[in-house]
Amino acid sequence: MDSAARRTGLGRWKMLGVMLVCAAPVVASYFTYYVVRPEGRRNFGELISPQRALPDQASVSLSGQSSTLQALKGQWLLISVAGGACNETCSQHLYLQRQLREGLGKDRDRVDWVWLIPDDTPVPDKLLPALKEATVLRVSSTGLAAWLAPAAGDQLAEHLYVVDPMGNWMMRFPANLDIASAAKAKRDLERLLRASASWDQAGRAAGQTAAQ
Repeated sequence: MDSAARRTGLGRWKMLGVMLVCAAPVVASYFTYYVVRPEGRRNFGELISPQRALPDQASVSLSGQSSTLQALKGQWLLISVAGGACNETCSQHLYLQRQLREGLGKDRDRVDWVWLIPDDTPVPDKLLPALKEATVLRVSSTGLAAWLAPAAGDQLAEHLYVVDPMGNWMMRFPANLDIASAAKAKRDLERLLRASASWDQAGRAAGQTAAQ
């Protein structure tokens, strides 16, 4: 019995060691980004603490394919939230999401741009051609509000949100992002991608759950 117990204990320690080795690059990259910062650096986006994990919430693409938000894990996500009618703020965000992703050059395939729609309003046909590389999903407004949150005094649809490949919402860009301030958002994204370069690679093809 003692021998069996020792073998069991040894096996558990070995498993823990393997897990720590696998997690080390992730921990190191976050330590670099959050702790070891050059003097004077300021993030444009607001870091979320504690981070909030992707919920196991049902989603439906514009083509009617059912899934869950958990299926988005594995890529950096740049998320906007807006009703299907897509007002002026929504259109501006979709444009900026596309431009920010394209501006990342060779790292563009490590980032998906995502539009979450919390209602059943039809998306205007004129928008569909511009959404070919986007992931567009309808989700419950209640479930969405339990995961993402705006800054005090703002609305959920006024921000862009960043989620890491492990599925953690970890950054929120200021409300009503415009072209003039988009360069600052791009710098934040570039820093995040550099910090995670040792463990995160381009994975899921962008737009695989998008409406076609």
